[in-house]
Amino acid sequence: MKKFIWVTFRKEGIHKYPAALDDPKLATGDEYDVSFLGYPHRHIFHFKVSIEVFHDDRDIEFIQFKRWLEKMYNEGTLQLDYKSCEMMADELYKEISSKYSKRDMKIEVSEDGENGCEILYPYREQKEETGFATYSEMQSLGTDEGNVGC
Repeated sequence: MKKFIWVTFRKEGIHKYPAALDDPKLATGDEYDVSFLGYPHRHIFHFKVSIEVFHDDRDIEFIQFKRWLEKMYNEGTLQLDYKSCEMMADELYKEISSKYSKRDMKIEVSEDGENGCEILYPYREQKEETGFATYSEMQSLGTDEGNVGC
């Protein structure tokens, strides 16, 4: 069983999708035309961040976690700029995982609570530069290939 906590917050931002101006799949000239997305436009971006916790007694305290996330945008550590929802989620994940490592996370980012993304970031043990997760894995491969003692 895995346990998660989640917090939500909102940030006002301006973004654009420059390709929408002239990509024929986007600037269709009919009811599916979204060329207006190529110009800067305002949204209230809704965030929902879920993070794995390892015990029942405030492993990560909700309010402190939420305040820390909001502070990263308020102080400019993270910026909304002209990013897609997916880009915002990826950037936020990098910051969170640098402080709270070895945890599964899920991040949702939407434009005005209407359209957005949901990305699951499962924790995976990183392999060292050798490409092996453990020393014994490296040894067993060497033995299998007849490279004992190399």
